[in-house]
Amino acid sequence: MSIGHTLLGLLESGPRHGYDLKRAFDAKFGHDRPLHYGQVYSTMSRLLKNGLVEVDGIEAGDGPERKRYAITEAGVTDVARWLATPEKPEPYLQSTLYTKVVLALLTSRDAADILDTQRSEHLRGMRALTERKRRGDLADQLICDHALFHLEADLRWLELTAARLDRLREAVSR
Repeated sequence: MSIGHTLLGLLESGPRHGYDLKRAFDAKFGHDRPLHYGQVYSTMSRLLKNGLVEVDGIEAGDGPERKRYAITEAGVTDVARWLATPEKPEPYLQSTLYTKVVLALLTSRDAADILDTQRSEHLRGMRALTERKRRGDLADQLICDHALFHLEADLRWLELTAARLDRLREAVSR
């Protein structure tokens, strides 16, 4: 996820302080990975340097001065371009799980056990996501669906690999 673009998009609704941006980000996108304050302020500093935001005001408080940021026209254009650009699909061609299976075969370990253990872990994760989806709002349901679909694809791969394990053993042993 592009944190800079996300913060810019949040600024389109109006100027905000870094603290407010962090809270809005965490509420909408940071359920599992909230932003650190340092990350917000370093990103805002970069966006300011690049002319995508401007300081809309500075307020004195008990602590350090609080800057209020506003998005510039260049920032709006940048967000629009980012939103219109499709994400490159991630084909997962360098899978750690595949590497573990092949190394198990090469070292005469039981690759079927690795697949079984991974299948159990995937199913545990799917149960947790399904429960979270059941309790969550629409945004959380959609995030959980995305993760569940990826885990389902992984499970299909685990089954297919288990069915082809003898052939894979022969292929990697050459």
